Parts: sequence; structure tokens; C-alpha cells
Amino acid sequence: MDLHQFLTTTFIVGFVASSIRLATPLLLTALGETFAERSGVLNIGVEGLMVIGAFSGFLGSHFSGNPWVGALCALLTGALFSCLHAYLTATLATDQIVSGLAVNFFGLGLVIFGYRAVFGMPITAPRAATFEPLHFPLLSELPIFGDILFNHNIWVYFAWLLVPLCYIALFKTPWGLGVTAVGENPAAAEAAGVSVAGVRFKCVVIGGAFAGLGGMVLALTQLGFFTEMMVTGRGFIAIAIVLFGRWHPLRVLGSAMIFGAADALQLRLQTMGAGLFISPHLMVAFPYFITLMVVLASLGGNVMPKTLCVPYKGSEYR
Repeated sequence: MDLHQFLTTTFIVGFVASSIRLATPLLLTALGETFAERSGVLNIGVEGLMVIGAFSGFLGSHFSGNPWVGALCALLTGALFSCLHAYLTATLATDQIVSGLAVNFFGLGLVIFGYRAVFGMPITAPRAATFEPLHFPLLSELPIFGDILFNHNIWVYFAWLLVPLCYIALFKTPWGLGVTAVGENPAAAEAAGVSVAGVRFKCVVIGGAFAGLGGMVLALTQLGFFTEMMVTGRGFIAIAIVLFGRWHPLRVLGSAMIFGAADALQLRLQTMGAGLFISPHLMVAFPYFITLMVVLASLGGNVMPKTLCVPYKGSEYR
């Protein structure tokens, strides 16, 4: 491996394009988690919801032959299973960490059981129809920028489009201002006629739907098959992205790109033979090391929603 390999146009273009693709499931999940956390609910169950979304999306695409059916299945199952966390935290005002852990374990266990029940122990992994890269006449053929910007699947563009839409929804609409009020001072919001439990419930379900789509993107754009460990901590990375992005959709986009770049870099290094000099296990751990550094760098500098992780029910804190 040679330093000059890093300076070639081919390496740089491939690295940037891969960073954008790998950031997509993280961005989708983090945007949804932003809604939940701004309302005052931490959902560490997004890891399990991503696994459920990946599995249901794979099943839908595998049996229908249509990846859009898989996407719909992932969206609905992510929203459905997030209702469990929403009910426990928003309606019953139980501990958000315990509830999120329960969703994680339940999701992973359910998926392992479901995969074995449907496919048994296959020698070769079952495949599913996937989303192929879009082709833009003329634009896709542009040197450098064609590969970087105009050679991605539809979910990359959808995730980027969601960023300004989420910004508008959270900061430019009465509903979004109500979400902020619930996260900052639920008692005052309730006195103004806002249903605290209702807002939190909806925000958690939105986050679950986005997490389901994030898991689906892993299965139906990057791999085309399903494995139980395909999410491998990306849900927790998405939570770190929200923290580093300070609960703001535009900054969340930048944070997701940092983690996408870290993942792309370790993959590129492995394909270039760096595994001969550095343990592949260390390179795989690189994105998680970045997660730790980001969390440490964010300590003390963030102004989180005041009632994040604080159970609330009926004008009182639990």
C-alpha cells in the first residue's frame, strides 16, 4: 500500500461516493431520532428497529420480487414496533432506557426466530430484489461529479431531501414548535393545550418508521440479502449523530457524513491491502472509535432538550 494510492482521482471519487451511500441509513435513522429526542424521548431501541426494518424489508422484497414492497414493509413494521416504546414512555411514563433496551432485545430475538422459521438454515443466503442506482442522462456521465452525485439509489436522494423537510417541520410549523415546547417544558406545553403524551407518541413513531427505512436501506441497496448482524451498532451510532448534530437536521446531515466517511475509509483501506499491516478487526472498529470520540467531544457543549429522558405524565415528573 502506497501513499500515492490515496491521492488518485479514482480513490477520492470512490471514497466520497461511498461515504454518501454509507451515510444514508445512518442519516435516515438519525433524522427520525431527532424528532423523538426533541420531544423529550430517547429511543435507544432504534438498533432493534433497524434490524426489524431490515428483516421485514428483505422479506417483502424477497417474496414479492419488488423492493418497493420491501420498503413499505420496513416503514410499517418500524412504526408498528416503535409503538411499544411510545406507549411505555409517552403514555405510561416508564423509564426510557429500560424500554429502549427491551425493544432492542425483543427486535433482535424476533428477527432471529423469524428468519429461522421462514428460511431454516440455508447453505446459501436467500436473495431479494434491490434498488439499483438511478441514471440521469448526461449528468451521470459527467467526469468526477457524475460518480459522486448522480450514481446513487433513490434512497440517497430521498434522505437528503428529508433534511430540509425535517428542518421546516421542526422549526417553521406550529406542530414543530409544539414538539420543542414538549421537550423543553412539558408542563407549560400542557397548560397551553398541547397533548404531551400525544406529541411524544407521534415523534417516537416517526423515529421508528425512519429507523425501519434505515435498516431496509442496508438490506436492499447495499447487500441484497439479510444477516442477523448486519446492523452491527448503527442504531447507536445514529444516536451519537443526533448528539453531535445538536438535535438539528442540518447538523445531523454533516454528522452522518462524518460517520459515513469513517466507514468508507476502513472499507477502502481493506480493499487496498491495508489488512496486511493493520488488523482488519481494528479497521472495522474505526467507525465505533469515531463514535466514542464524537461523544467525548460533545460533552458539555450541547444544550439538549431539557426533559430528554425525563418521564412525564399529567403535570408531574416521574
